[in-house]
Formats: sequence, C-alpha cells, structure tokens
Amino acid sequence: MVSSGAIQIPSRLPLLLTHEGVLLPGSTVRFSVDSPRNMHLVRERLLKGTSLKSTIIGVIPNTRDPEHDTDDLPTLHNELLFNGHPLRHTLSFSLCVCLCRIGTAGIAVQVVGSNWPKPHYTLLITGLCRFSVSSLLKERPFVLAEVKQLDQLERYTTPQRDATATDDGELGELSEKFYQAAVQLLGMLDMSVPVVAKFRRLLDSLPRETLPDVVASMIRTSNKEKLQVLDALSLEERFKKALPMLTRQIEGLKLLQKTRKMSPDNEKRVTDVQSLYAYTVIYFPNLVDRVHLAAVSEVITKVYCLDIRAARTLLDNDHYAMDKLKRRVLEYLAVRQLKTSLKGPILCFVGPPGVGKTSVGRSIARTLGREFHRIALGGVCDQSDIRGHRRTYVGSMPGRIINGLKTVGVNNPVFLLDEVDKLGKSLQGDPAAALLEVLDPEQNHSFTDHYLNVAFDLSQVLFIATANTTATIPPALLDRMEVLEVPGYTQEEKVEIAHRHLIPNQLEQHGLTPQQLHIPQSTTPDIISRYTREAGVRSLERKIGAICRAVAVKVAEVNHTAVFDLAFSECFAVCLFSDKAAPPELPIVIDHIALKDILGPPVFEMEVSERLTLPGVALGLAWTPLGGEIMFVEASRMEGEGQLTLTGQLGDVMKESAHLAISWLRANAKTYQLTNMVGGSDPLEGTDIHLHFPAGAVTKDGPSAGVTIVTCLASLFSGRLVRSDVAMTGEITLRGLVLPVGGIKDKVLAAHRAGVKRVILPKRNEKDLEELPANVRANLDFITATNLGEVLNASFDGGFPGVSGTRAHPQLTSKL
Repeated sequence: MVSSGAIQIPSRLPLLLTHEGVLLPGSTVRFSVDSPRNMHLVRERLLKGTSLKSTIIGVIPNTRDPEHDTDDLPTLHNELLFNGHPLRHTLSFSLCVCLCRIGTAGIAVQVVGSNWPKPHYTLLITGLCRFSVSSLLKERPFVLAEVKQLDQLERYTTPQRDATATDDGELGELSEKFYQAAVQLLGMLDMSVPVVAKFRRLLDSLPRETLPDVVASMIRTSNKEKLQVLDALSLEERFKKALPMLTRQIEGLKLLQKTRKMSPDNEKRVTDVQSLYAYTVIYFPNLVDRVHLAAVSEVITKVYCLDIRAARTLLDNDHYAMDKLKRRVLEYLAVRQLKTSLKGPILCFVGPPGVGKTSVGRSIARTLGREFHRIALGGVCDQSDIRGHRRTYVGSMPGRIINGLKTVGVNNPVFLLDEVDKLGKSLQGDPAAALLEVLDPEQNHSFTDHYLNVAFDLSQVLFIATANTTATIPPALLDRMEVLEVPGYTQEEKVEIAHRHLIPNQLEQHGLTPQQLHIPQSTTPDIISRYTREAGVRSLERKIGAICRAVAVKVAEVNHTAVFDLAFSECFAVCLFSDKAAPPELPIVIDHIALKDILGPPVFEMEVSERLTLPGVALGLAWTPLGGEIMFVEASRMEGEGQLTLTGQLGDVMKESAHLAISWLRANAKTYQLTNMVGGSDPLEGTDIHLHFPAGAVTKDGPSAGVTIVTCLASLFSGRLVRSDVAMTGEITLRGLVLPVGGIKDKVLAAHRAGVKRVILPKRNEKDLEELPANVRANLDFITATNLGEVLNASFDGGFPGVSGTRAHPQLTSKL
C-alpha cells in the first residue's frame, strides 16, 4: 500500500454516496449521513474498523438519491459499460446511472451519531486524492468499488512553496496568476477569523497541485462548479476551471466593500444606536439595504441608452391621442439623453380620472428601462408617512420614499406620486411640506429619513406626480412641479381607445375571443353617449366589462351543454339544450337591442333642447376635477319686494356673480327693453327673483358662471327663449365686460358630448381653441365676446333687442 516516497490508497474502497456536497482533495467537509447504504458503511467500516486503512473511504457525488429508486429496474451485465468502463458484476441500473466517475478518497477524522430528529451520522472527512471507478463490486449493504488512484500523494518533510520550481510556459503562468489572486483574496478578508489566518500561513507552503482544490473548496461556489474542478484531471485544466471562480469572488468582495464604506457621520450614527433589541433588528437591515442601493444603481445607469424613436413608438402604442402630453414627455426624455443629470422640473400630470395619467408614468419607466413604483398619497395626513417615524415610537418604520427604494431594489427608479392634490393635514404635521425636500432638485441629494437618520441621495430618482386639480395643491409644492394638463377625450377618441385597448383587454380578462364576441364601431358611440358621460374612459371600460360578462354566460352555457358522442363517428357531435333552444351563433354581435338588454335603459337620454323650452333657462359650462360638465341655470319670478333667492349649494364667488348680473341688468333695463311685472323701468320692482342651479347636492363655485346668469335673467325678463344649441362660459364685470376663464378645453369637450352646436367664449380665450382636436373644431361654432351685449346677441335667435351697432354674431370663429 505504501511505496517509496509516495502514498497509495487501497485499490478497493467503500463509496459514500453524497448529493449535497462535493469533497475536493485537501479540503475538509462535514457530511450528514442518513440513507441506509451510507449508514451501513459507517457502522461496518468506520465504527468497527481498527486500522488506518479502514478509515479511508471514497466520497463520490451522485446526481440523485439512489435509495428512492425502484429495485425492479433492468440490470447491467459484464459486457455493458459504466461511464466508459466495463462492469464485472451485475448491479442495479438505478445505482449506475446516478454515480459520477470521478470521486475523492478521504479520511474520516470524526464520526458523530444522533437519533434526533431521526437516526443519522455526521462525518468530518478530509480529502486525500482523486480516483476513478474502474468497476462496481457490490451495492449491498454498502457500495464497494475497485478504484484507480489519479493524484499522486508525495511524502515531504519540509513543506514550502518554491516559486522557481514551477514549470515554464502556460502552466507556470497559470500557477503564478492563481497564486497572486489567492493572495489578493486573502488580503480582502478579515484576518481575525481563524480559518483565514490559518490559510494565509499555509498558502506559501502548499504544493502547487493542491492549490486549485483548496481554494475552490473555500470560496463560495456551487456544487456544479466544484464538480467541474473535481473532473479536471490535468493540472492545467484544473487551474483554468478554478481561476474564474476565484476572480469572481474577488470582484464580489470589491463590490461589497464599496457598499460598506460608510461616511464617518453615518458610521457614528450606527454606533450610537441605543434602542431596544426589537427596534435594532429592524433598523440595521433597513440601513444596510439603503447603503447597498448606491452600488446597484450605478450599474443600471451606465448600461442603459435611451432611444427617442423607440420611446415615441412605445408612447403611441400605449396611448391614443394626448399629443401635447406625449410631445412634452419626449422633450423631457430627450434632455435626459443629452444630459445625464436628472436635475430638472418635476412633471405633474393634471386631469380628470381615467384619462391615463398613471399609465403614462408607467410607460415612461418602460421607455427608460427603469423600475416603476407608485406611491398613493390620497388621504395621507401624517408627515411621517413621507419622512419616516422616529425610532423612539412603538411601531416606527421608514417613510414611503425609503420603503419604495427598498421595494424596487435600485437607486434610480421612476416614482409616481399619485393623487398629490389629495394630501391632508393633521396634528401629526403636513405631508405636503415634507414633500418639498423630496421634490426639490437642490435639496433631495441629501434627504434624511427620520427612522434611518442618515442622509440619502434621491437625485437619481425620477419623480412624476399626478393630480385631478391644482387648486388644492399648496403653492410652495406646486412651484416645484411643471403642470401638464391631461384633458378628457372626445367621443371619436373614445371610440378609437375602446377598439384599440379597452375591448381587447376586457376580452382577455373574461376569457373571450373576437370569434365569440364582436362590438361593432357603430355600437360603441351608443355606449359612450347613452351610458357614460365622463372625461376619461374608466366607466366605458366597466360597461364593456359588463357586456363581456353577459356574453361569457352564454358561451359557458353552450360549452356546458355540448355533448360529443364518438360512438358512431369521430366527427359527429350532438348538442343538447335543456331549454330546447338553438345555441347562439358565434360571434355574438352587440347591437342597440342587445345593448339595452345587457346594460338596461339608457342613463343619459334627456336632450339639452328639452330643458330650454321656457324663458328663464340657460346652459352654462363648468369645470370640475372630474372633467368638464354642462350646467343649467334656471330663474323664475313672482310678485314680491325685489328680493333675490339663490339655491343650489353655491359658493361665495357664484353668489357674487349673481348679484353682479342683477345689478348690470337693472342698470341696462331700458337699453335692452327689460320690464318688470307691473310695467316699470326697474325689472325688480314688485318682483322677487329665484335663481336656481340644479343638482343642489353638488357644491358649485367658481368665476365662470356670470355670462350664463345674465343670459338666464335676460331670458326671464324679456320672455324670450334662449337658443337650445348654445352653451356659454365667462365671468363679467359691473360694466358688462366679459373676462377670460380657465378649463376651456374641458368645457368645450363637455359641450361636444352634450350635443351643443354653438359655444360662447370670452374673446381673450380664443387662443385656447388651438388645443382642441380638429374634429371638435369642425363640429362646433365658436363665438368670442368682449361684452355682454355680444353674448346676448349670440344667445337668442335674431339677436337681442336694444343691442345697437353689433352684428347678430359679432365674432364668429367657427371651423377654426
């Protein structure tokens, strides 16, 4: 067994079959033994043996546990091969196919037994050398094999590494390169760890041929990679397999060290933590996550390159219309491509619900190749939700900004601050004020969360905000954002959106196909105009979903009652229906009759003309956070003492507009031939006026109803009907001038949805008409007015009495 100057292992070895670890020569590994074969080996060979020879066993990896294979599988005979080598005995096929050909001979230096949770042994084995399996001799009660030693075990008394003894050529270069890399790795490890210090002392004394095995067993590698080193028989191949693993470990440590170089201030805060254990175990993981994000984000930012053409295509595919918004987003992205710094305006998308504000933010993230995270701010009234809780409170945690970074796992995501206009305020502070530091490019590079209490750089985060209105956003917060209006859609745009996006999405969500359900383009306008009246498309999508659910019932009934009888012919099918009715033909086409059956009677059927059949009624246009709306104004008069009654949940501004309208009409009663009930010159003499705005449960206020109130009262006093196809908006002065108002696009779209043909606007709002879609401008007549006389002329057929020197339609700007 022992020759001069060398050590030989026995030619027959019992095999320990492992499937959870790989033993390499020169390494020491602990194995858990619980399978019957391996436990028999321990009992009969290791525990009963008395010589050194009995402690040498072969450790060989297997691809699966042979103990769970069946025993009735085919057997391999002498003439068959096992991994290219002849087998001299009959063994079960299940054992042969799972063993590797190369194993490691080792000495069992420790054996420990236990009965909990089940009987098992724990072996500590030191690897000696490689061997190959020549033949399998037996498999019961443990596996015994005839082996051939592959590595030479030399006897040496003064172990030392002689660098000059290395071979010249590629092997010498590989050996030296591997040695230097191993020295570099040890220099990056903590020398206070005993195993690291021991390996550093042994590094110079290890023989060259053992270096790849020892290092590969120490660094973090997978079992598959260790098997590659084990299977490498030549020393040159062994160096080539192990060197990339060593290099990867060094690079990983470099990255880890980079993330752990805390600033002195942060390190002092960490060491000063005096909280209880329960708080500490939460604090440190969050702090470590924050520190790790910096290194991760650098890699993402460096490898990404923005393609403006691809961004334009993606935005066009995801969103129909919204041309102004998409153009501004592309400008924003183009600047980011030319200048890597993210310092710039924070985009704030303002518009009614359901127009696609959130989905545009998601598309921007996809375009940039960044992670997307949405932070819902609606109803947030505690500044700690933004800035984090101090650790002295029970249940404290980081704020939503830091938690969002932890969720996405990078330092440069796209954050969507949703519903920023619905922030609240309470005794716990103002969250809108906490957002000032987050959104200010000059401050957010050192944002401090109260929980972590360390500065964190938010300058690489791309913030996008959404809101329904800017009226409730604090001025200081609004000043840090660039507002982009996202108005509602026209009916034609909704039809396109429905057939491009909504209908395909709903068909997929309800398990239907176009071959089963078809909604013609002639039906979609009926759904839009008679069952929804909104600026966005959210209600439209719900109605389409209701149609899909009704059709899904019919399709499911057909599939359930279909019985296929293959007794006579494979192509013969018999359909049985419990109600003896024929199945519906597919696809099911939704027409106006099916629409009524599914969605019920139309919700919006009252035409504007039906409301304007009596004097004292006018149609105004209003803006709401949900989009533009039409607004009726009604007036009546009765005998009285000249009192004015206002109803309809009016705010102070609209009450002032009503008083202004009354004063102007009384001052100009003779000019416009307005009389009272008794024939006097004052239209309010002996008369009480009741001015009402329907939908009294809805609060109404704003500086845009003045012209509508004047027209309504002029109709009441003159006894003439206002044109049924006219809607108007604008504020007035005491001298009768018409002042500009906001929300023109939303208001005009509301008039277009209601079937109005003529819209009266202030002259100074003429510039806002350029933002309207071409089809809306073609379908409406726009009249711009500078004074109330022009408004009255355009509101009544044939003009209004007493308006001299003006045309019936003074500033007709139709078909723009």
